[in-house]
Amino acid sequence: MSQKNETLPLILSLLITCGLIGGGLWLFRDRLFGGSSNSGQSGSTQLGAPIDAASMQARQSVGDRLLVPPGATTNPQAQAQKQLGTEAIAAKNYPQAITALQAALQVQRNDPEALIYLNNARIGEAKANVIAIAVPLDSDVDASQEMLRGIAQAQDEINQKGGISGVPLKVVIVNDGGTPALAQQTASALVENAAVLGVVGHYASDASLAAGEVYNQSGLVMISPVSTSVKLSNLGRFTFRTVPSDFVAAGALANYLLKDLKQQKAAVFFNSQSGYSQSIKSEFDRAMSLGGGQVVSEFDLSASTFSAAESFKQATQQGATVLALMPNSGQLDRALQVVQVNRQQLKMLAGDDVYAPKTLAVGGAAAQGLVVAVPWHILANPQSVFANSSRNLWRANVNWRTAMAYDATVALIAALSRNPTRQGVQQALSDPNFSAEGATGTVRFLPSGDRNQSVQLVEIKPGSASGYGYDFVPIP
Repeated sequence: MSQKNETLPLILSLLITCGLIGGGLWLFRDRLFGGSSNSGQSGSTQLGAPIDAASMQARQSVGDRLLVPPGATTNPQAQAQKQLGTEAIAAKNYPQAITALQAALQVQRNDPEALIYLNNARIGEAKANVIAIAVPLDSDVDASQEMLRGIAQAQDEINQKGGISGVPLKVVIVNDGGTPALAQQTASALVENAAVLGVVGHYASDASLAAGEVYNQSGLVMISPVSTSVKLSNLGRFTFRTVPSDFVAAGALANYLLKDLKQQKAAVFFNSQSGYSQSIKSEFDRAMSLGGGQVVSEFDLSASTFSAAESFKQATQQGATVLALMPNSGQLDRALQVVQVNRQQLKMLAGDDVYAPKTLAVGGAAAQGLVVAVPWHILANPQSVFANSSRNLWRANVNWRTAMAYDATVALIAALSRNPTRQGVQQALSDPNFSAEGATGTVRFLPSGDRNQSVQLVEIKPGSASGYGYDFVPIP
């Protein structure tokens, strides 16, 4: 088949399927992904002009303004009640805010912004331990809400227990835009807010690296639940993360390729404009080489001349027997074109940004057998305490981003219980004896700020849980 004839059906397939996702299949996504339709580490390396203080203030909220776009709250009644709640908080009418936010959650239980604002309203003007969460609401609302669910659940649990040594936990939500420039400005604004004792975030690796420089210079702890780039290791004394680095994920994928699939040669597809994608690609190259394998070809998904059909042809001509997909979420569509061209001819492996409903919906039968490395999967331990408590709270299965954000929050809570100051939090997290029980087990940090934890491999198989006819299923 010619390249022209191959490309046209792919484009039509992507357009049709994406239309279905936007038009009606959103109902199924909570079953497995906790509400996500665009998973992964997006983010741009483009720098923008500084924004003024008023604009930055408008990107932050303890409940006095809504930050999550209205369309993310799918029930109009819930949205209206949440709006009333924020107006009441802004007016310091906390009893009215509590009533309105409780009503919003009665209608739409899985709204993390409403639950955070409800807990903040219950605190009112009382003394509180304050932490912030930085999420990319401008670029990825679904992934932002996944992270917000993690911090909302941890906040709700600790406050129901009476707080941290009797002091409740208040959460500031900040929209960092998903770009390095805005993330850096967000970090500066949080540093200037003396009440903030720690930050959960950021999302994209490029954003976390930019913001991390500010936090380390100013002495405010950042724990990223999502950023996996190896460049984040040893960034500074105030930088931590609960997600395993790309070193771990890439090693697991290479090991699976060499030992389980018993293959030796791979072709890698990545985005040269993404720090995350570059990181996992480089670590995969290294792991393959150390294990006796070989990356025979590399293809830049962001190149203007990229062709899925032509790249696949070159990969097979160069002897590749496995395709390794390492895109960030911004280039997921092009990676899925490769999946369609491959049509299960070669085995496929992928980084965690491919873990998304779109992969199941667009990939369909062509994606069956694709193996993805993720930090955690709820079906790997479905009866764990966190699995059950999160299901009861959100009425759905949550994904790894929620679990990692939960772990980052419980780590901050444990550190605050030792010494509720910025320096005290850093000292607690750096203590070799520090530990906190999280969604995915015990949280401990290495001197590099990394977490010593393995990843979970999942495989796409036929199933009904997601609503797309295929599911991500843990590999034992």
